[in-house]
Amino acid sequence: MRFGRVGPAGAEVPAVLDGDTWRDLRTVTEEIDGEFLGRQGEVDWAGVLGGLTPLEPGRIGAPVARPGKVVCIGLNYRDHAAESGMDIPAEPVLFMKDPATVVGPDDQVLIPRESVKTDWEVELAVVIGRTARYLPDEQAALDCVAGYAIANDVSEREFQLERGGQWDKGKSCETFNPLGPVLVTADEVADPGNLNLRLWVNGELRQDGTTADMVFGVGHIIHYLSQFMVLHPGDVVNTGTPAGVAMGLPGQPYLRAGDVMELVIEGLGRQRQELVQA
Repeated sequence: MRFGRVGPAGAEVPAVLDGDTWRDLRTVTEEIDGEFLGRQGEVDWAGVLGGLTPLEPGRIGAPVARPGKVVCIGLNYRDHAAESGMDIPAEPVLFMKDPATVVGPDDQVLIPRESVKTDWEVELAVVIGRTARYLPDEQAALDCVAGYAIANDVSEREFQLERGGQWDKGKSCETFNPLGPVLVTADEVADPGNLNLRLWVNGELRQDGTTADMVFGVGHIIHYLSQFMVLHPGDVVNTGTPAGVAMGLPGQPYLRAGDVMELVIEGLGRQRQELVQA
């Protein structure tokens, strides 16, 4: 299944993508949220789909409403760690993003005031579908995954690395986590460890990688996180980015107002964001 939310910001309608047609899910659920994700596997979708009303196409919101938390894994691609001048981590590097950073896949991204180092990061996002607490192994971790989506872990490098403290303040600026367009359920993703992911800025390919290059795979990440925190249905986990971010490129071509980012992950859709000044 491919779930999403369609409509103006703050008034999105839960929907399912049936071929090229969005269908209204409000007879099944009021939202695409943790409560729904925890029970969606119990729905007889073959019997339900034909009775759902088509929706007019329009703005697409983030496919998950109000995630409880957004947990991120840093330096999880060998080539990105190298371009960042950092060692490959022995254990996953964790940081958090404000859940309010989550916006629609084609919404504008705001460059923070006084920012000169706003950067891009295409990432595979994992959405949790059942409570993950002290999981015994990686298979149990994968059983807790509701599905996958594209995330853009937008980052302000000066705030993140040069202003002291934790990474979070360079990661939690408003609009810094476009998500979607769809949440593709786990049963439709044969191998999350073998997906191509790409990002363009103003039509120029900047990132071209594969999740096969992740240091820690999805099962390892979710199992690991469950030893330190409880993951709840609807939580989002961003799994890291490949090489090609502005920080690691010659001349460090950070984002400016008017720039356009486009992102693709194999089988998960496409995003497009224009940068504007906050």
